[in-house]
Amino acid sequence: MTRSARELLNKQFAESNTIDVSYFDKYNVKRGLRNADGTGVMAGVTNICSVHGYIVDDGEKKPVPGELIYRGYNLKDLIHNVILENRFGYEEIAYLLLFGDLPNENQLDDFKSILAENRELPATFFEDIILKAPSRNIMNELSRSILALYAFDDYPDSTMPEHEMATAVSIIAKMPTIMVSAYQVKKRHFDGESMFMHPIIPTHSTAESILSTIRHDRQFTEEEAKLLDIMLMLHAEHGGGNNSTFSCRVLTSSGTDPYSAYAAAIGSLKGPKHGGANIKVMQMLDNMKANIKNWESDGEVADYLRKILRREANDGSGLIYGMGHAVYTMSDPRAVILKENAHGLAKGTNYEAEFALLEKVEKMTPELFAEHKGDTKMVCANVDMYSGLVYRMLGIPDDLFTPLFAVSRMAGWCAHRFEEIVTGKRIMRPAYKSVFGERQYTPLAQR
Repeated sequence: MTRSARELLNKQFAESNTIDVSYFDKYNVKRGLRNADGTGVMAGVTNICSVHGYIVDDGEKKPVPGELIYRGYNLKDLIHNVILENRFGYEEIAYLLLFGDLPNENQLDDFKSILAENRELPATFFEDIILKAPSRNIMNELSRSILALYAFDDYPDSTMPEHEMATAVSIIAKMPTIMVSAYQVKKRHFDGESMFMHPIIPTHSTAESILSTIRHDRQFTEEEAKLLDIMLMLHAEHGGGNNSTFSCRVLTSSGTDPYSAYAAAIGSLKGPKHGGANIKVMQMLDNMKANIKNWESDGEVADYLRKILRREANDGSGLIYGMGHAVYTMSDPRAVILKENAHGLAKGTNYEAEFALLEKVEKMTPELFAEHKGDTKMVCANVDMYSGLVYRMLGIPDDLFTPLFAVSRMAGWCAHRFEEIVTGKRIMRPAYKSVFGERQYTPLAQR
């Protein structure tokens, strides 16, 4: 194909897939399944999670401090008590999301044992699926590996409760193993670095296992592991309407197998408008560090943020990453909890100044946004504002920021799949209005 022919095809492709945006108003289309005020279109009900960030009073949306509720329990209280009892909590959160109640001590011990038993990958899986087909992006490797597990299941299409539960627990347990294995192979194949394949220690919590297998010397502090555990708890679930969970529920409603549904959720989470946002924040932070001489100067920081909003700096998107959320208005509880628990680890390190710089971004952006847009809508920092920096503080490479999100969120996806199977009972099929008029067929020789 000649260059001119290719350019013509590219132009035709773009033109034929562009729709006049006025049609959305004409036919009252809820773009992004959002109402005009930014609230989500009501698509279902759930017992799993409540994401609370505003109230509607006399038809007006009013901001309130954000709350995240897992199965009726405020996440802030769940994490507070785990910290108070000086233990790991992600496994307890996963149990709560899957089974609806907090486990007693024996139930939790049994659940941890089941997870430990399921962490190992099937025989030849690493060699055939991961080692022989390395990927530059670990999210794609996670998705492909989950799909590949279908072939190792004797009854992969079964939706019987006992099979769904066993599959969910198995995948939750294997996700960290797949992630670390894929990363080690990526390092060797694409980065020219040594890979370290450590055996799994069954007594480790999920957070401990990740740090132990990702580091060449297997060494980590209890403080580091506990902070990573908090990160896993924060990301485990976020309601049925977030893009990846909704993707999981949409595929589940078709009757497809669990592996296909979970792989689709991972694909959704990869997107920079969803789970990939933490990478965007860190790229923005690196850009600011390189272009702001005095990080402590409010004026210099504010001027650079104005350049970002004017599309004159960073990636030219005009976006200040880490700010704003579809539901939270005054505050994102996950960002609040993360800041409170990460400050101690940053203090006295090189990351303290970077942490302070992000706090300036959080503080200044609402006013600068109002100045630039003329919009006084309340805007708060979301969890992605700080999660990437916390991962860096833990020595976790950027390649694993979003995969770690997926490792944690698998518990929530599984819970929503169960609920959709039991109570959905109808394939999701929203309507699309065709705005292309009819045309008469023209024979090939006459075109």
